[in-house]
Amino acid sequence: MSLRPSRSNLISGRLVRVALSAALLTTAFACRPSVRVSATPAANDAETAIPVIMNAMADAWNNADLAAHIRPYADSATFMTGNGPLRGRERVGESLARSFWRDGKPKQRLAFDRIAIRPLGTSHALQTGHFVLTGGGEADKSGWFSLTWERTASGWRIVHDHSG
Repeated sequence: MSLRPSRSNLISGRLVRVALSAALLTTAFACRPSVRVSATPAANDAETAIPVIMNAMADAWNNADLAAHIRPYADSATFMTGNGPLRGRERVGESLARSFWRDGKPKQRLAFDRIAIRPLGTSHALQTGHFVLTGGGEADKSGWFSLTWERTASGWRIVHDHSG
């Protein structure tokens, strides 16, 4: 009686080890937590979301609701003036009230046109456009603006406003 395994026993032993290894790998992959990795970043919805916000801002202005008009500004937003930047949503509101409002109402109606929005990555956007102030017994005023937007947990917020 030989203690050496036969050739057929060696081959069948290797097949069993290969089959067991394949079964273990299959089980390991089947039981792993699923994690999705995307090669493309999350979509930037700025081109659809920001125009809606801008329309609401113009409506708020025209309905004498300055608080609603400045609501999309981030708490720490900067607003360019002839004397340099102002920082903070409340200071933006104070500046607008001083320059464009009288007796708790806007002096003129506000409209935006020629709007262009360029997404900057997944959570920022650059908006350019033209504002028009009309009526109120004053000469029409208009100018160009650029806004830098950031998508936050509470929605799109203006982080910088450069209006001229």
